[in-house]
Amino acid sequence: MKLSPYTLTKLADIVCGNLPGWPYRRGTDLVDFFNQYGFRDVYESGFPSRATFAKDKLTELSGKPAMTDMLCAVADPRHWFDMNTVEGTPTHDECVAKLNELLAFDNVQLVRERNGYRIRSLDGTVIEAESIPGDLPEPSAESIDAQIRKCRAKLEVGDFDGAITNARALIEHLLLAIEHDLATEPPPPFDGDLGRLFNRVRALLNLDPARKDISDALRQVITGLASIIQGLATMRNKMSDSHGTSYKPARHHAKLAVNCAMTLADFLFETKAYQQARGFIATGKPADTNNGNKETQ
Repeated sequence: MKLSPYTLTKLADIVCGNLPGWPYRRGTDLVDFFNQYGFRDVYESGFPSRATFAKDKLTELSGKPAMTDMLCAVADPRHWFDMNTVEGTPTHDECVAKLNELLAFDNVQLVRERNGYRIRSLDGTVIEAESIPGDLPEPSAESIDAQIRKCRAKLEVGDFDGAITNARALIEHLLLAIEHDLATEPPPPFDGDLGRLFNRVRALLNLDPARKDISDALRQVITGLASIIQGLATMRNKMSDSHGTSYKPARHHAKLAVNCAMTLADFLFETKAYQQARGFIATGKPADTNNGNKETQ
C-alpha cells in the first residue's frame, strides 16, 4: 500500500501522538513500535526528532505489506485503554474516523473487525462524481470535497447514520454552489428545506418539469430526482446521527444514500456544464429559455 507524502507527514504526527486524542509515544516507544515491522533501530544520542524519525520509517514502509499491519496497529483500541483524557478530547472512534478522512485520499480505509481493524480499498465501494468542476469557488469546492470524503470515511468505519448525514449535506452544498453561480439576484437564505432549494436550482438549469418542451420520459426522471432529494432528507431525519434515530440504518442503506448523492451531484454539474457550453444558460445571467431544445440533458 503506497501512501502519498502528504499522508505520510500527517501519519507521522499521529503515530507520535502529536495530535489531540492519539496516544503519545516517546522516542524509545517509537523505536520499539517500528522495530515490530523489520527495523533494527536503537534509541541513542543523536536521535532525530520524533516526527522526523516516524516520517522516515513510514516512508520506508510505504508500498510494503507491513504498512497494512502498521496502520491497523496504530488504530488498535487497546492503546487507549489507560489513557487519561480531559473533556473535549477526541475519542478513539473520532480519532480513527479522522484518520480515515486522511486515508481516503489514498483510496484506503480502516474498517472495524471484531476487536481490531483491517484495511479495505475504497475502489468500487462508492461511485465517483466525475463531473464536479475544478473551477468552483474555493469555499464551495472545499465544502463539497469535505462531504465526499466524510461520506466515504464514515461508510467504511461503519458509521452508517453519519454517512447518511453527510450525503444529505453533500446535496445541500452542491445545490447552494450551483444557485450561487447561476442566480441573477441574491437568492433567499437557505431555510433548511432541501426540496425548495432543489426546485430553485432545477429552474435555473432549465429542468423544471412544468416546461412544455420537455419529453414525458425526461419529466419522469426530473420528478424522480425530486423524490431522491426528499428521500435523503427523510433518511437524514429518521436514520442519521443528526436527530434521535427511529430506525438504525445498515450498510446498504447508507451506501444507497451516498451513491444517490454522488449520482445527483454528477448529473447536476454535468447538466450545468452542458447547458452553459451551448449557451442555454450563462453564469450570473438570465437563462435563455427560448434558445433551442434543452431537453437533451
